[in-house]
Amino acid sequence: MQLAPLYPFLYQVLQPAFPGCLWAGNPNSKNIALTFDDGPHPEYTPQLLEVLDEYSILASFFWLGVCVNRSPKLARSIYERGHGVGIHGYEHHSFPLLTQARLKQSLQATQAAITSACQLPVSSVRDVRPPNGLFTPQTLTLLRQWHYRPVMWSVVPEDWVRPGVAVVVERVLQQVRNGSLIVLHDGPQGGQDVASITRQLIPCLLQQGYQFATVDDLWQQAKL
Repeated sequence: MQLAPLYPFLYQVLQPAFPGCLWAGNPNSKNIALTFDDGPHPEYTPQLLEVLDEYSILASFFWLGVCVNRSPKLARSIYERGHGVGIHGYEHHSFPLLTQARLKQSLQATQAAITSACQLPVSSVRDVRPPNGLFTPQTLTLLRQWHYRPVMWSVVPEDWVRPGVAVVVERVLQQVRNGSLIVLHDGPQGGQDVASITRQLIPCLLQQGYQFATVDDLWQQAKL
């Protein structure tokens, strides 16, 4: 069962209920963010990077620590291009299913993998997106206590179930608005199509006047 039609309604309910998260950018700005979860993947991510390079677009990547440790040079290459990087957990485990100790360990291990691969200070990797978009109020409280920034979404085309490139592109174009925070995947689930999806999406979004920003840019705009 595909849940794609439900995500716009979930966003409308959850966004005002949990204002401490980044759900989207400034609704008065044409800036939007492309974000990619579950990587880096040794095959799908380089294909995606070729598309982003072609259009000189900066995106943001939420990584699994285990994948960063498998492909540290690829992770470093992504960061050096100027893309934003964040935490998606060490493995793809829903945060509410983890004990407090295991959650903290997962976040710290992923943070360590990223900062080691990209040669960054630990304090610079703070953005966290929960796997499967699942969280509880307690999860958010812990993230804030540990000085992380929770990042969610406003456009989720459910690309990981691979409904087809054209379907994913159409879903994004139907839902995109000023400040949209778009979630796609460059990992094992959905990554097969991510380069093709992105290649079709970018020119359509540019034609509509949107400009691409990183998640950090959206955080800065949210403070204005």
